[in-house]
Amino acid sequence: MLPLHEIFVGLGVLVASVVFVREARSRGALNEQSLVAVTGALVGGAIGMRLAGWLETLSLADLWMYGSRSILGGLTGAYVGVLIAKRIIGYRERTGDLFAPAVALGMAVGRIGCHLTEAPGRPTDLPWGVHAPASTPECPGCLAGQAMHPSFIYEIVFHLAAFAALIWARKRLTEPGELFTLYLAGYATFRFLVEFTRANEILWLELTGPQCFLVPGLLLLGLRVAYGWRRGHYDPLFRRKVMT
Repeated sequence: MLPLHEIFVGLGVLVASVVFVREARSRGALNEQSLVAVTGALVGGAIGMRLAGWLETLSLADLWMYGSRSILGGLTGAYVGVLIAKRIIGYRERTGDLFAPAVALGMAVGRIGCHLTEAPGRPTDLPWGVHAPASTPECPGCLAGQAMHPSFIYEIVFHLAAFAALIWARKRLTEPGELFTLYLAGYATFRFLVEFTRANEILWLELTGPQCFLVPGLLLLGLRVAYGWRRGHYDPLFRRKVMT
């Protein structure tokens, strides 16, 4: 049986790398230092995915098998990996805006593998509910033949829309780092909300593990976006009529 999850994760990484190189070239930022940053992201993302997945079982035997299924762990690891790589080579230029469109499109591709191999979501009566094979791991709804939320399809649609929005906004936002900030804030908010349709285990206060992980990040990102808003960094995204 083909490892569809791993195949689409690999395709997502490839797509993200291609988009990053194109973005860096279009901005005149394609150099050895930016490629080192990409390498840091890839290494950090791989480590982060596996460590986050391993924390669910705390079994060394499961480190390789289950770690590749934690997207939030992968994103966190990639972010840390970029920071470490840039610190090592002394690169001070911001690279987040180059990564934002790349990550969005790469995530859309990678989530196809999740949709094909993982439990779709919680049971639903909505007309677009999907059925998954009874052999799907950790999926009671699959065994019962229930229709479930296509939560990964929701995420694919979000990332495709985010990619289009980021491509539109990237030449309008001139303040470094703001494109990346808006993408992170948007995805964190969406992921928190879409978790209510996911089949993940409830941990605390009716929240899943990813939601508990996201709460402090959402607070920090909210403050960061408010800071940028007050300073007018996002004004170019809105057309304002001039009174005459």
